[in-house]
Amino acid sequence: KNNQTTTMNILITGNKIIPPINFCPVEHQLYRSGQPSPLNFPFLSTLNLKCIVWLSNEDPEDSFLEYCDLNNITIQFSAINPDFGEDDNPWDGLNEKSIASALTTLLDKQNYPLLVCCGMGRHRTGTVIGCLRRIMNWNLASCSEEYRRFTGSRGGRILVELLIEGFNRDSIEFDKLLLPHFILSSIQEK
Repeated sequence: KNNQTTTMNILITGNKIIPPINFCPVEHQLYRSGQPSPLNFPFLSTLNLKCIVWLSNEDPEDSFLEYCDLNNITIQFSAINPDFGEDDNPWDGLNEKSIASALTTLLDKQNYPLLVCCGMGRHRTGTVIGCLRRIMNWNLASCSEEYRRFTGSRGGRILVELLIEGFNRDSIEFDKLLLPHFILSSIQEK
Protein backbone atom coordinates (compact mmCIF):
# COMPACT_ATOMS: atom_id res chain seq x y z
CA LYS A 1 0.00 0.00 0.00
CA ASN A 2 2.86 2.39 0.79
CA ASN A 3 4.47 1.47 -2.53
CA GLN A 4 1.36 2.61 -4.36
CA THR A 5 1.53 5.92 -2.54
CA THR A 6 5.12 6.30 -3.78
CA THR A 7 3.95 6.02 -7.38
CA MET A 8 1.47 8.89 -7.03
CA ASN A 9 2.52 12.36 -8.06
CA ILE A 10 4.75 13.51 -5.24
CA LEU A 11 5.41 17.22 -4.97
CA ILE A 12 8.79 18.50 -3.92
CA THR A 13 9.31 22.27 -4.06
CA GLY A 14 6.55 22.55 -6.62
CA ASN A 15 8.05 20.07 -9.13
CA LYS A 16 6.43 16.78 -9.99
CA ILE A 17 8.49 13.65 -9.58
CA ILE A 18 7.91 11.47 -12.63
CA PRO A 19 8.22 7.67 -12.61
CA PRO A 20 9.78 5.85 -15.59
CA ILE A 21 7.58 4.52 -18.38
CA ASN A 22 5.56 1.44 -17.35
CA PHE A 23 6.64 1.84 -13.71
CA CYS A 24 4.74 -0.31 -11.24
CA PRO A 25 5.38 -1.87 -7.83
CA VAL A 26 5.46 -5.67 -8.17
CA GLU A 27 5.80 -6.53 -4.49
CA HIS A 28 7.24 -4.86 -1.39
CA GLN A 29 10.48 -3.11 -2.52
CA LEU A 30 10.35 -4.78 -5.95
CA TYR A 31 9.54 -2.56 -8.91
CA ARG A 32 9.40 -2.81 -12.71
CA SER A 33 9.72 -0.22 -15.48
CA GLY A 34 11.18 0.81 -18.78
CA GLN A 35 14.61 2.44 -18.87
CA PRO A 36 14.66 5.49 -16.61
CA SER A 37 15.75 8.82 -18.09
CA PRO A 38 17.24 11.79 -16.22
CA LEU A 39 13.69 13.12 -15.82
CA ASN A 40 12.96 10.04 -13.66
CA PHE A 41 16.05 10.17 -11.41
CA PRO A 42 14.39 12.22 -8.62
CA PHE A 43 11.61 9.61 -8.51
CA LEU A 44 14.10 6.72 -8.41
CA SER A 45 15.85 8.40 -5.48
CA THR A 46 12.66 8.02 -3.42
CA LEU A 47 12.91 4.21 -3.82
CA ASN A 48 16.39 3.88 -2.24
CA LEU A 49 17.31 1.19 -4.76
CA LYS A 50 20.19 -1.18 -4.07
CA CYS A 51 20.04 -3.09 -7.36
CA ILE A 52 18.70 -2.78 -10.89
CA VAL A 53 18.32 -5.81 -13.13
CA TRP A 54 18.89 -4.62 -16.71
CA LEU A 55 17.27 -6.93 -19.27
CA SER A 56 18.02 -5.19 -22.55
CA ASN A 57 20.69 -6.27 -25.03
CA GLU A 58 21.51 -2.61 -25.57
CA ASP A 59 23.64 -0.80 -23.03
CA PRO A 60 21.78 1.65 -20.80
CA GLU A 61 22.19 5.36 -21.50
CA ASP A 62 25.34 6.89 -20.02
CA SER A 63 23.30 9.21 -17.79
CA PHE A 64 21.56 6.16 -16.28
CA LEU A 65 24.90 4.42 -15.62
CA GLU A 66 26.26 7.59 -14.02
CA TYR A 67 23.16 7.94 -11.84
CA CYS A 68 23.56 4.36 -10.61
CA ASP A 69 27.25 4.86 -9.93
CA LEU A 70 26.66 8.09 -7.98
CA ASN A 71 23.93 6.41 -5.90
CA ASN A 72 25.77 3.12 -5.25
CA ILE A 73 23.17 1.11 -7.17
CA THR A 74 24.41 -2.20 -8.55
CA ILE A 75 23.34 -2.96 -12.11
CA GLN A 76 23.03 -6.61 -13.03
CA PHE A 77 23.09 -7.20 -16.76
CA SER A 78 20.88 -10.22 -17.45
CA ALA A 79 20.11 -10.10 -21.16
CA ILE A 80 21.71 -12.38 -23.71
CA ASN A 81 25.28 -11.42 -24.39
CA PRO A 82 28.34 -13.19 -25.87
CA ASP A 83 29.27 -14.55 -22.42
CA PHE A 84 26.22 -16.83 -22.56
CA GLY A 85 27.57 -18.37 -25.80
CA GLU A 86 24.23 -18.34 -27.58
CA ASP A 87 22.85 -16.58 -30.61
CA ASP A 88 21.04 -13.35 -29.97
CA ASN A 89 17.29 -13.82 -29.90
CA PRO A 90 15.87 -10.65 -31.46
CA TRP A 91 12.25 -11.18 -30.37
CA ASP A 92 12.92 -10.67 -26.67
CA GLY A 93 16.59 -10.85 -25.70
CA LEU A 94 16.08 -13.57 -23.08
CA ASN A 95 16.78 -17.26 -22.77
CA GLU A 96 16.76 -19.75 -19.90
CA LYS A 97 20.20 -18.71 -18.66
CA SER A 98 19.45 -14.99 -18.70
CA ILE A 99 16.09 -15.51 -16.99
CA ALA A 100 17.74 -17.71 -14.34
CA SER A 101 20.40 -15.03 -13.81
CA ALA A 102 17.75 -12.35 -13.25
CA LEU A 103 15.67 -14.58 -10.99
CA THR A 104 18.68 -15.46 -8.85
CA THR A 105 19.03 -11.74 -8.12
CA LEU A 106 15.30 -11.35 -7.41
CA LEU A 107 15.39 -14.30 -4.99
CA ASP A 108 17.97 -12.65 -2.73
CA LYS A 109 16.57 -10.12 -0.26
CA GLN A 110 20.02 -8.56 0.08
CA ASN A 111 19.43 -6.93 -3.34
CA TYR A 112 16.29 -5.07 -2.24
CA PRO A 113 14.91 -2.49 -2.92
CA LEU A 114 15.22 -3.63 -6.54
CA LEU A 115 14.07 -2.46 -9.98
CA VAL A 116 13.69 -4.78 -12.99
CA CYS A 117 13.77 -2.93 -16.29
CA CYS A 118 14.37 -3.11 -20.02
CA GLY A 119 13.96 -0.55 -22.79
CA MET A 120 10.18 -0.14 -22.49
CA GLY A 121 9.40 -2.33 -19.46
CA ARG A 122 7.11 -4.64 -21.42
CA HIS A 123 8.20 -7.96 -22.88
CA ARG A 124 11.59 -8.78 -21.30
CA THR A 125 10.59 -7.34 -17.94
CA GLY A 126 7.20 -9.08 -18.24
CA THR A 127 8.90 -12.41 -18.97
CA VAL A 128 11.07 -12.26 -15.84
CA ILE A 129 8.21 -11.06 -13.64
CA GLY A 130 5.97 -13.80 -15.11
CA CYS A 131 8.56 -16.46 -14.27
CA LEU A 132 8.91 -15.00 -10.76
CA ARG A 133 5.12 -15.25 -10.38
CA ARG A 134 5.32 -18.92 -11.41
CA ILE A 135 7.89 -19.48 -8.63
CA MET A 136 5.37 -17.78 -6.33
CA ASN A 137 2.77 -20.36 -7.43
CA TRP A 138 0.59 -17.96 -9.39
CA ASN A 139 -1.69 -19.67 -11.88
CA LEU A 140 -0.91 -19.19 -15.55
CA ALA A 141 -4.00 -17.05 -16.26
CA SER A 142 -2.93 -14.52 -13.62
CA CYS A 143 0.65 -14.43 -14.96
CA SER A 144 -0.64 -13.83 -18.49
CA GLU A 145 -3.03 -11.10 -17.37
CA GLU A 146 -0.25 -9.25 -15.55
CA TYR A 147 2.05 -9.56 -18.58
CA ARG A 148 -0.62 -8.26 -20.99
CA ARG A 149 -1.36 -5.26 -18.76
CA PHE A 150 2.02 -3.76 -19.74
CA THR A 151 2.16 -4.65 -23.43
CA GLY A 152 0.08 -1.74 -24.66
CA SER A 153 -2.06 -1.58 -27.76
CA ARG A 154 0.33 -3.83 -29.70
CA GLY A 155 -0.59 -6.70 -27.40
CA GLY A 156 1.42 -9.50 -25.90
CA ARG A 157 3.68 -11.98 -27.58
CA ILE A 158 2.50 -15.56 -27.61
CA LEU A 159 6.13 -16.74 -27.38
CA VAL A 160 6.54 -14.87 -24.09
CA GLU A 161 3.41 -16.45 -22.68
CA LEU A 162 4.56 -19.88 -23.84
CA LEU A 163 7.95 -19.30 -22.22
CA ILE A 164 6.27 -18.35 -18.93
CA GLU A 165 3.96 -21.37 -19.19
CA GLY A 166 6.84 -23.76 -19.87
CA PHE A 167 9.12 -22.23 -17.25
CA ASN A 168 10.46 -24.93 -14.92
CA ARG A 169 10.37 -23.27 -11.52
CA ASP A 170 12.27 -26.21 -10.03
CA SER A 171 15.27 -25.33 -12.21
CA ILE A 172 16.02 -22.24 -10.10
CA GLU A 173 18.08 -22.83 -6.99
CA PHE A 174 17.78 -20.49 -4.03
CA ASP A 175 18.61 -20.20 -0.36
CA LYS A 176 15.39 -20.01 1.70
CA LEU A 177 17.17 -17.84 4.26
CA LEU A 178 17.78 -15.17 1.61
CA LEU A 179 14.29 -15.14 0.07
CA PRO A 180 12.27 -11.94 0.33
CA HIS A 181 9.30 -12.42 2.65
CA PHE A 182 6.68 -12.20 -0.11
CA ILE A 183 8.31 -15.09 -1.98
CA LEU A 184 8.92 -17.21 1.10
CA SER A 185 5.29 -16.89 2.19
CA SER A 186 4.00 -17.82 -1.30
CA ILE A 187 6.12 -20.96 -1.63
CA GLN A 188 5.27 -22.11 1.90
CA GLU A 189 1.60 -22.10 0.89
CA LYS A 190 2.33 -24.73 -1.76
